[in-house]
Amino acid sequence: MPKEALKTARFFSLKGDEPFASWLLQCTYPWESLADLGAWIKAYGATLPSESYTEIAPDIWVAKSANVSDLATLKGPVIVGPDVEIRPGAFIRGNAYIGPNCVVGTASEIKNSLLFGDVEVPHYNYIGDSILSYGTHFGAGAITSNLRSDKKNIKIRYEGEVIETGLRKIGAITAQRVEIGCNAVLGPGTLIGKDSLIYPLTFVRFSLPEKSILKNNGELRLRI
Repeated sequence: MPKEALKTARFFSLKGDEPFASWLLQCTYPWESLADLGAWIKAYGATLPSESYTEIAPDIWVAKSANVSDLATLKGPVIVGPDVEIRPGAFIRGNAYIGPNCVVGTASEIKNSLLFGDVEVPHYNYIGDSILSYGTHFGAGAITSNLRSDKKNIKIRYEGEVIETGLRKIGAITAQRVEIGCNAVLGPGTLIGKDSLIYPLTFVRFSLPEKSILKNNGELRLRI
């Protein structure tokens, strides 16, 4: 069945040593983890060694190798991992795990989201209620939309199937090495398979299989 491809264990290529791996894999589908992300961050943050992390404020843990601008705003619970760069004007709005080597840039906002590692949201991006796997890159102005205009629960649409989530807020969930073009909008509850490319100025209305190329005229094809 098509929806089998969206199950957590299949959708992500986890290395196995991620601090969130066992917690995330308890969920049949990735979006099921979003409701408990804040609680997991608090629990894991309390175990982080003081040799490697500093709790700069209650429930805000920052790796000592991270570079966090004094002009950025962080609200807990938040974990900022090793070698992360948080640039001036960035806003981390709680319930956020920013994995190793990520970049969060000027005027970018992260809220209730899990960034695995090597994720870049460097220019005017909004990432809300989302999960971004390794190597995901958002072009300038690209955003996730996490709430339907009618405020109803979000449905996942994938290859003709519809999955009821029971959640009002889900942004986007990307597998590894996904490239999102400038000013693209990922609609509520969109999952994008690995090695996919979204053209600039594209509105993504439905979930995509791996190696997809979606153009802003709606044309969809697969990478060879």
